[in-house]
Amino acid sequence: MGNRTANYAAFYVAEPFDESNLGANATPDFVYYNQLRAWKARDSSFPFVDAHSKTYSVRDNSKWETLKQRLHERLDVSKNIILFLSRHTKNSRALHEEIDYGINNKGLPVIVIYPDFKEKSDIAGYSGIKQQVRDLWDNLPVFRNSMRNVATIHVPYQKKLIEDALKYDNFKVTSMSNIDAYYFKY
Repeated sequence: MGNRTANYAAFYVAEPFDESNLGANATPDFVYYNQLRAWKARDSSFPFVDAHSKTYSVRDNSKWETLKQRLHERLDVSKNIILFLSRHTKNSRALHEEIDYGINNKGLPVIVIYPDFKEKSDIAGYSGIKQQVRDLWDNLPVFRNSMRNVATIHVPYQKKLIEDALKYDNFKVTSMSNIDAYYFKY
């Protein structure tokens, strides 16, 4: 199994990349990923280990097979997937591959962060996960159809809750015990 210590951040980036100076930063989901990196830079105890820093970078103009190989290498050293799922998320080839390979080949649990929602009560109520959250799953059908194979936790965009989710053992591939869809009580 190797050294599975990293968190694989999966997020939508427009394909092909925007040729402007902003590049991937023009895509909101990528900005949320950078926020995780900033939290880690400010506080070394923040429990995020970036899988993207574990392999060579991929250039915006890389061929699909090169990109796919890097995605797999990063997922191979990961203990889970952090998926940013927002109203901006689209079913790109890269995001589809990340989720399909990560869940269906590597069995990685998924921490789903919803940047459009800020409170626990935005994610779930008395009857479970809210429809406004479930509707976002349609943005990424491979996730919607595969999430039953691994443990998932659904988290609003709130630093403390994200930190808590990153610390839970059930959301690490080596210690995942109960496959289900989890959320923080409202």
